[in-house]
Amino acid sequence: MAYKHAPATLSRRSVLGAGLAAVPALALTPAATALADPVSRQDTAATVVTPVDPQFASLAKGTNQRLNGSPDRVVIATSTQQVVAAVAHALRNGQQIAVRSGGHCYEDFVTNAAVRTVIDVSSMDEVEFDAQRGAFAIGPGAQLGHVYRQLFRRWGVVVPAGNCPTVAAGGHFAGGGYGSLSRRNGLSIDHLYAVEVVHVTASGEVRVVVATREANDPNRDLWFAHTGGGGGNFGVVTRYWFRSPGSDGRDPAKALPSPPSSLIISEVVWPWEQIDEAAFATLMRNHGTWHERHSAPNSPERHLFSQLKPFHRSNGSIVLDTSVDAGQPNAEGMLAAYIRAVGAGLPAPKVMQHRTVPWLQATTWGGFTGPDSTTRFKGKSTYLRRSYPEAQIKVMHRHLTRTDFANAGALMMIASYGGQVNAVSSTATASQQRDSIIKHQVVSLWNDAADDAANMAWVREFYRDLYAGTGGVPVSNEVTDGCFVNYADVDLSDPAWNSSGVHWGRLYYKDAFPALRATKRRWDPLNVFRHSQSIPLS
Repeated sequence: MAYKHAPATLSRRSVLGAGLAAVPALALTPAATALADPVSRQDTAATVVTPVDPQFASLAKGTNQRLNGSPDRVVIATSTQQVVAAVAHALRNGQQIAVRSGGHCYEDFVTNAAVRTVIDVSSMDEVEFDAQRGAFAIGPGAQLGHVYRQLFRRWGVVVPAGNCPTVAAGGHFAGGGYGSLSRRNGLSIDHLYAVEVVHVTASGEVRVVVATREANDPNRDLWFAHTGGGGGNFGVVTRYWFRSPGSDGRDPAKALPSPPSSLIISEVVWPWEQIDEAAFATLMRNHGTWHERHSAPNSPERHLFSQLKPFHRSNGSIVLDTSVDAGQPNAEGMLAAYIRAVGAGLPAPKVMQHRTVPWLQATTWGGFTGPDSTTRFKGKSTYLRRSYPEAQIKVMHRHLTRTDFANAGALMMIASYGGQVNAVSSTATASQQRDSIIKHQVVSLWNDAADDAANMAWVREFYRDLYAGTGGVPVSNEVTDGCFVNYADVDLSDPAWNSSGVHWGRLYYKDAFPALRATKRRWDPLNVFRHSQSIPLS
């Protein structure tokens, strides 16, 4: 998301060589982990942090400061074997497990009172080319900024993924992964070749399995589950492998797409004082219509990505941040035409930024990067198949201009979608929203706990009113197509906020939901890996 203004026995090399990678599954029983009870720092190579340690306050929390965890232990794993040991220990001691990579979860999937052991995989941050698999191996703790730098500097390639450089691969990829290159190159998981997962069998064995996209792989359902099935559902991901379809993997420089050489980045702003209700409606119609016309898989405009951010009126601004591949024919003209189309009939916006930047440097541009890790936030998402209905535009304006609420960090964040995302069949992955043009959020960011109630209410009421005609949530119809699992929203499970009769699993996963439940039963039959919106067994 992006809101501006406001000693192990199983080494990485052995896994990538003739070890786990050579077999589809390696059984490791709890006894085989040679881990004593209770675990101490001498019993395992992993660092174990407890409430008496100075690191604990930082490691018990994620990015969202409104969420508070109270685990007994945080295990800092640096290898697959250490993850196996941590899971086995938790099982023996009856402790609920949660897994953290980057800590950007919107809800309390890790930070809740039931979780006693947090397995922190943030130090598993490798980015290497695995010649045996002909694919790039990426650790779950690798932050996206690190992934971009390593892939580009060493091989000149990219995994199209998110815009926030501190988001880590673990949950991001499991949820699908999208960002400013997705219209150009598809979702992250459209390039996912394989995944390594630590899971638990019905007899309590802790096992490591590799699942690939190969049609004859008996574990392919587990690969499918990690193409949008969300994090924390089936086991602990300890490695992803990426190779684009159509590549044989012999040449690393051709195994993934090349990013643009440089980007034109632009920011324009309309002051709220110049935008009345009619002008706001015009802006929203213009923006939606442009995306209806320019989001086909092979549209030249797939090389343009934008975020429209109408902040609450108390902020003073409506912001349009855009990037365009500078190497495209008439890239400047494409950008100018986009800004003209979105702003047609409105006062001319103020140009805040307009410059050309090398691609790698542009990955840290503040226009698209996410919030700092000291804020509290709540967000709710929607996939849009077409432009906003008039009734919804009225709701948007009403809540953005409410005088009983003021927060400069409250906004709608409306991101371009479609393009090459929509070139993939809706049944090919667990990310099944494959004909949308926009991904939209209602979100608020704030600093003080005293403001929790007001901000939570604003987000909830805004979203409920926006989808009043469909039970307060964006059910799949001709306009909307459910919600994005990586923008997790526990309210979707609450009849007070979801009166649609549509299960939250259908809102996230559509027709993939039954298959994901079957995969859950196969790979996590004891429901070891669970949270408030984990895939149910039945």
